[in-house]
Formats: sequence, C-alpha cells, structure tokens
Amino acid sequence: MQPVTINAGMVMRAWYDVTDAGLRREDEVGVRASQARVEALIAREKQRGIQANRLVLAGFSQGGAIALQTGLRHPERLAGIMALSCYAPLADTLADEAHAANRDVPIFMAHGTADPIVPFSRATHSRDLLKHLGYSVQWHDYIMQHAVCAQEINDIGGWLARVLA
Repeated sequence: MQPVTINAGMVMRAWYDVTDAGLRREDEVGVRASQARVEALIAREKQRGIQANRLVLAGFSQGGAIALQTGLRHPERLAGIMALSCYAPLADTLADEAHAANRDVPIFMAHGTADPIVPFSRATHSRDLLKHLGYSVQWHDYIMQHAVCAQEINDIGGWLARVLA
C-alpha cells in the first residue's frame, strides 16, 4: 500500500508510483524496490526447495511490469514470465541490465485493445522492444479494456502447461 500521485496521492495497492497519465515517467526508485521484493520472494521459494527454473513470474498491470523488470534481469533461468496488460518499465536500461540466464525465457504477454489505463500502443512498443532484443514473446491481444477475459485465461492455461511441463 502506498500513495499514488496520479490518483491524488490516494493510498492504494501499487508496486510503484505513477506520476502522469502517459505512464512515460516511471518511478525508478519504486520499480527497483519492487524488483528487490520479488527477488526476495524468489529467494524464499528457493529456500523452500523450489528451483528457479520451476518459477513463473506473473502479474497484471504494474505486477506484469514488475514481472518483466525482475524476470529479464534475474541471474538464474526461470520457467517463464507472464505479463498481462502492462509494459516493460525502465525499458532504456533493459539491454544493459538483462541477464543472459533468461535470454530465452518463455514470455507470455497479453493486452486489451481498448485498455484505457495502459495504452495498447505502450504494450506493443514493449513487445516490439523485447523482440528486437531477441526475446521470444508469445503475444495475445483481446477485445477488452484493462481486464482479463475467458479466452485469455484459456490461453494462459495452455502456456503454463507448456512452460511447467
């Protein structure tokens, strides 16, 4: 729970602050702090006996952004990254910070074509950046807003069955 500037500073669930509607200026400190929190969760699962290559980082909206942020920079091979209705944060640092361990990690990205929260163009730009950097992205778009639909859940199920087989 933290204040979110774009929502008049209202305290709400958020991985990082959002300061403008264009979503172009990310809260780098907040993004990196959330990345550290997810890294701590990965470490906890490893202590419980779950290997990194059996973990999928998944999230919706800011959660999807943090899944991309963390997963592409994580130093051990993960099972996959699922990024729903989001974009790649701190995209200008990705080429330098990406870890080779996840260069071929399966990535599932999905977005609503009518999303009023995270513009469809922002998501496709992130997809294109990832492809340009050599990542294999399984892309899906759906006629919906900032949401999850039944077809998406079905597609997620098939993808998870493959990456966790």
